[in-house]
Amino acid sequence: MKNYTTIAATTLVAAMTGLVAAPSVAHAVTLLDLLRGGPANQSRSPAASLEREAQGGLEMGDPEPLPRVTGPRYYTYKPEAMRRIQITLRSPEAASAVAAENGADSRRFLAEAKVSALPGVAEAVEAYYGNPAKPFIWITATGPSDKARQMLDALAQADTVGLSPEDYVVALPSGDTASDGDQFQRELVGFEVALSAAVLTYVADTERGRIDPNKISGYYDFKRKTVNLSPVLDMLRLSPDVAAYLRNRDPDNIQFVTLRNELARLRAEDAADAGRVEIKGRLMLKPGQSSAELPNVMAALKAAASDALKAEHGLVLDAYDGSTQYTNELAEVIKDFQEEQDLKPDGVVGPATVRALTGHSNEEKIKKLVVALEQLRWLPADLGDRYVFINQPAYQAYYFEGGREQLSMRVVVGSKANQTYFFQDQIQTVEFNPYWGVPKSIIVNEMLPKLRQDPGYLDRLGYEVSYGGKRVASSEVNWNTTHAVNVRQPPGSDNALGELKILFPNDHAIYMHDTPSKSYFNRDMRALSHGCVRLSEPRVMAAAVMGTTVEDIGRQIASGQNRAVQVPQKIPVYVSYFTAWPNKDGIVEYFDDVYERDSYTAKAFAATGEARGT
Repeated sequence: MKNYTTIAATTLVAAMTGLVAAPSVAHAVTLLDLLRGGPANQSRSPAASLEREAQGGLEMGDPEPLPRVTGPRYYTYKPEAMRRIQITLRSPEAASAVAAENGADSRRFLAEAKVSALPGVAEAVEAYYGNPAKPFIWITATGPSDKARQMLDALAQADTVGLSPEDYVVALPSGDTASDGDQFQRELVGFEVALSAAVLTYVADTERGRIDPNKISGYYDFKRKTVNLSPVLDMLRLSPDVAAYLRNRDPDNIQFVTLRNELARLRAEDAADAGRVEIKGRLMLKPGQSSAELPNVMAALKAAASDALKAEHGLVLDAYDGSTQYTNELAEVIKDFQEEQDLKPDGVVGPATVRALTGHSNEEKIKKLVVALEQLRWLPADLGDRYVFINQPAYQAYYFEGGREQLSMRVVVGSKANQTYFFQDQIQTVEFNPYWGVPKSIIVNEMLPKLRQDPGYLDRLGYEVSYGGKRVASSEVNWNTTHAVNVRQPPGSDNALGELKILFPNDHAIYMHDTPSKSYFNRDMRALSHGCVRLSEPRVMAAAVMGTTVEDIGRQIASGQNRAVQVPQKIPVYVSYFTAWPNKDGIVEYFDDVYERDSYTAKAFAATGEARGT
C-alpha cells in the first residue's frame, strides 16, 4: 500500500518482514470487518465506524495523543526561475571579421541583448553566440529573414500540440536601418537572441513538458528528462525548413498523435456545443419515479446510444412522448446503455450515467487534452512493445504486447484520501499466496485506536506481530507508547491481498494485487483502496506478465505456499493519471478528475506563463 511520511513524533514502522513460512490460519472475521466495527456491527457504515473508533482512544483518556500518518500534499507550483542571457565574445577580432563578411558590424551588440530564459536555454544561447565563427540565424543586415518569419509562424501554432504560443512570442524590430542606424542594429540583434531562446524553450517544452510534475505534488514521481539543446541552433541554421524541424521535435508516438488530432478536431468544430443536451442538477432517478429532466435524459440517450441499441429498442424510443414518468420499459433501455458504457446496469440515472449521456463539454475536453499532452511528455517517447498501463481515472489496467492492447480489466485505485501515485517502474515479481505487511498508515490511523482499547485483538484474528525482529503477542505490546512494530497477515482466504500480488519495487510500496472484496469492481467509482491497485482478474494479468497460462497460475496458487517468482523479463508498468486517453480503437475517451489533479496542473501552467512574462 502507501509509503507515507509521518507528522507524529513517535510512529509505528510497519514494513513487510521477510517471507518466513508460517501456518496459515483461516478466520471468519477479517481485518476489514473489524475496521467496519466487527461482525456484530455490520449495519454501521464503514465511515461512521472508523470515525467512532478513531475518536474512541481520545475519549477513553489515552496517556498520549493518537499519532497520525499523512500522505503527500499538493504544493503551490514554483516554476524554474529565468535568468538573463549574458553573451561574451571569445575573440573580438574574429567577431569583426565575421561581421565584415555579413556586411554589418552588429555582433558587438550581442552583449547588450536584454533577454531572459530558462538556465539551460540561456547556456545554449550563450555557447552559440559566444563563438565568433557562428553566424546569425534569423536576421540579415536589413531586417528579420524569411527563415525568422517561418519560425515565428511555427511557434504561433504551439497550441496545436498543447503548448502555449504566448510562451514563445518574440516582437519584430520596429525601426529600419536607414533611419535608426545603430539602434536598429541593437533591436535586430536582440530579436536574434530572443528568437533563438524562444525556439530552444519550445524544444525543451515539447520534449519533456513545460512543468516539473514533482513540483505539483508528492504524488508525482518522475525523473525529469534531459534535453540536449547544444546542437539545435546549428541544425536550425542549416535547415531549409525550420517549421518542419520544429514539428519533428514534437512526440510522435501513436497516443500523442491521437490526442493531438482530437484537439484539432474539437477546435475546428463549428458551434461545438450548440446541439449538446443539458441535464440539470445532480440527478438520481430510479424506475417508477418521475423527473422533469427525463425528456432531456431521453434526448441525450438518442444522441449517445449506439445504432444497435436504438434499433433494438426502437419501439420504446419511438413511443416515448416526453412524459416525466420513468417507466420500467425506459429503464430497460437505460440498462442496456449502461452496459454499453461499462457502467453498472441498474437502470438508475445517476451522475455516472448522466456523464455518459451528455459527455464532457468541448471546453472541458480541450482542457483535458492539453493536460494529457503535457503528461505524455513526462513518459518515455516510446512506451515499449510490451508493457502494463494503469489509468487511474478510467479505473482500468491494460496489458500491451506487440504494441497492441491484449487485455484490459477493471481496477480499484486509491481513495482521494489515500491517492495512488503517478509514476513508472518495471514489473519484477509475482508473489503467490502472499503475506500482507500492514502499512504504517493503516496501523496508526485505523488500528491503533482499537489496539489501545483491546491490545489482543490482532492475536485473535491470526495476525503476526513482531517487535525488534522477534515474534510477540499483540497483547504484549504497549500500544500507548508506540515502538517499531511490524504487523502482517498470513496467507489465507481472508488475506487482504487475496491470491497473489504483482510487484514493481518502488518508494511508495504500491503494487497490483488480488482482493477478497470483489463487490468493489461492480461500482462505477472505484477510488476506494489505500493506494495499491486491486485487479478484477489478477490471474489473467499474472499469466500475461509471466508469459504463461491462467491454468498454470491457478496451480501455483493451489499449492498454498507463499512463493515469489521473478517474471521472465522485466516489463515496464505505467501507473498513470489521464482524464483523456485513446482506447484500442483510437477513440479518445474522457474521465472524471477523481483526484482533481488536472486543476493543479492548470495552475502550474498559469504560474509558468507568469514566470516567463507571458
